[in-house]
Formats: sequence, C-alpha cells, structure tokens
Amino acid sequence: VHLQESGGGSVHSGASRRLSCVLSGIPYRRLCMSWFRQTPGTDREAVATIDGDGASNYADDIKGRFTISRDNDKNTLWLQMNSLNPGDTAMYYCAALLPDISLGCPRPDYSNWRMIVDYWGQGTQVTVSS
Repeated sequence: VHLQESGGGSVHSGASRRLSCVLSGIPYRRLCMSWFRQTPGTDREAVATIDGDGASNYADDIKGRFTISRDNDKNTLWLQMNSLNPGDTAMYYCAALLPDISLGCPRPDYSNWRMIVDYWGQGTQVTVSS
C-alpha cells in the first residue's frame, strides 16, 4: 500500500493551496481517509476526515477554510486550503483507515487516532509566511 502526497510549498498569508494524495495497493472506495498535520515537537493532529460516501468532518481551527474531498474512481484525496495563515505551517500527511463497522470514520477530535490509522503517506510540507 502506498500513499503519495503532493502540493505542498511555501505561500504567503491569505493564499490558497491544494494538497493531493493518491493511494495504490488496496481498494479505495470504502476507506476512511483523513488529513493530519504536524509541527516539530508536537503530536500529529487530524484536521479533516471523509468517509467513502463523502461525509466529512473538520477540526475547529480549520473549519470554513479547508475542504476535504475525494474521487473514488481516481483513488485520490484532496485538501483545499484557503485563507492560510502562519499557524497552518506544518507537515501534512494523508492517512487511510481500513473499513471498521464498529469504528466507522472517526471525527478529527477522536482521541486515539494514532492507534487506528492503518496507512500513512510520507508527508508534504506547507509553509505560510506573514
């Protein structure tokens, strides 16, 4: 299984950026997909999740600015990021969870994400300067 992110880079405050993640190696349609971000010295945090039917959830600090979406025919996940600010500077990771009837597709505030993610991408850096 391989997740390949792209789209990171350096931007100024107020700019937009779209991250992409392509998954290969397993069926994509039923996976719970998510975007995480991490800064040095902090825990990786979930910012957005989306289930196979397209239902999405967002962390409070990015709600209204970021949009997660997916194309099940292209095995692709996106994160559209608008109105970026320096606080959004981080390494961004896409992640996949295998189908789990009892767990479903957890919200970003789920407390045990690191224990349930099955596959991680390698990350793409987003740097926002003021």
